[in-house]
Formats: sequence, structure tokens, C-alpha cells
Amino acid sequence: MPPFLLQRLIASWLVLLLTAQYSAYAHMIDVPAGKKECFFEDLHKQDKASLIMTVTYQVGGGGHLDIDFWLADPEGRLLGKQVKQSTGTLSVTAEKNGRFEYCFSNQMSAIADKIVSFNVHGIIYVGEDDVVAPIEREIRLLAHGLAAVKDEQEYIVVREKTHRNTAESTNDRVKWWSVLQAVVLFAVVGWQVYYLKSFFEVKRVI
Repeated sequence: MPPFLLQRLIASWLVLLLTAQYSAYAHMIDVPAGKKECFFEDLHKQDKASLIMTVTYQVGGGGHLDIDFWLADPEGRLLGKQVKQSTGTLSVTAEKNGRFEYCFSNQMSAIADKIVSFNVHGIIYVGEDDVVAPIEREIRLLAHGLAAVKDEQEYIVVREKTHRNTAESTNDRVKWWSVLQAVVLFAVVGWQVYYLKSFFEVKRVI
């Protein structure tokens, strides 16, 4: 094998291992009414590259399909907050070592529980001073594109589930409303028959 091909192969495997360390993963959680659910990620500042963690979420069911979301650094400083959103994305750069916390809050709701699906993925960007082989850069772009496609597929699945639940709920309401109309109709018909029948009854006077 020529030396340049061997170098490209080694570089490709290194990039794949590097991107696999921060591959996207998905979760689905239930956030009870009046409660919040928090998670954390341990991030480390790097000398020649900056690590960006991205959190995307989608409310799949419950109430008005909204949730409060925020992300804080290891010192508790708020890096971003989104209020009463059904879907959103928030990214943070690891400028310091430590535990970054992100929370989904349903404290504004007193009755409805919420179902939230979210993804967390990190992308390592190479600094401008670093020399990157073209094939390595292409692999990085490919890994980024695959993560975006996966997020989009999971978003579509959640939206399909939400629409299906809405359609089934509407179908149940229509069904029971039709049953109620039928019961009322038969009751009215029975009462009319009884009322009209009373006109034709012969009353005997003793």
C-alpha cells in the first residue's frame, strides 16, 4: 500500500474515533406537572480545538406542547434559556472544564405532564491554524451531516407520534359525540311518539 494511502486511512480512522466519542444520542423523558428534570455533561476545554455541545428537544405530548429549557455552566451561570417552547436548539462552547447542566421545566403547569424527546451531540471543530487533510475534513463534514440527519429523523418520529395522538383523540371525541347524538335522538323520538299517542287516546267519562 502506498504511504500516502496508508496515512489517509490512519487519519480517517482517527477522525471516526474522535467523532464517535461525541456522537448524538437520543432520550425520551416524562416531565411531571410542577416538576423539572435536569441532566449534565462533563466537558473539557481543549487547547487547539473548541468543543461545542448542542441540545435539541421536542415536546411530544401533554398540555399545550410547551416546556421551559435552560443550560448553565459549571459555575451555575445561565448560558441560554427558552421559555414555553415546543421545540428548540441550544449550543454551548466549552470555555472551561466542568459539569454543564441543562434542565427541562414543567413548573408552569399544574395539571398536564409533558413528554420530551431530546438529543445531545458534540462537534469538534479544528482551529484555523491546524492543518487538516482534505479527506479528514470531508469525514468531519460527513459525521456532522449524519448527526443532523439523525436528529431530523427523530424529530419526524416525534411529530408523527404527536399527530397520531391528536388524530386518535379527535376520533374518540367524534365517536362519543355521535353516540350522544344518537341517544338524544332516540329519546326525543320516543317522547314525541308518546306525546302524540296521548292525543288519540279515548278518555272515558264515568
